[in-house]
Amino acid sequence: MTTNVYEQYFGAQCTFNGVERHGALVMLISHSDHGTIRYEAAVTFFPHNDPTDFAVSYDAYVSQVLFEAPGRRSRKREKTLMEALRPTIEDLAATIAATVNWELPLREARMG
Repeated sequence: MTTNVYEQYFGAQCTFNGVERHGALVMLISHSDHGTIRYEAAVTFFPHNDPTDFAVSYDAYVSQVLFEAPGRRSRKREKTLMEALRPTIEDLAATIAATVNWELPLREARMG
């Protein structure tokens, strides 16, 4: 089972595959399968050419596994991972010369 523990849209700056991207979807994802839990930090950059454009393209997607072990979801672990999410996302975004504008949220955060 895959669940977005956290997701939020932000303004962003990125050019990928020759396309300007002005939005980013930041996620903390949990994957639970056969007694194993895995948490992944991910960000995808999308065009966001107008205020209603939330068509997410997954070609400018970067992610990193933060935790994987036998067990199940843990609120305590998720809190710790959330505290480290912003610097992790910044490092991931830098790998494709992108930035997330944390001060420009495009939608409220969703917690799952």
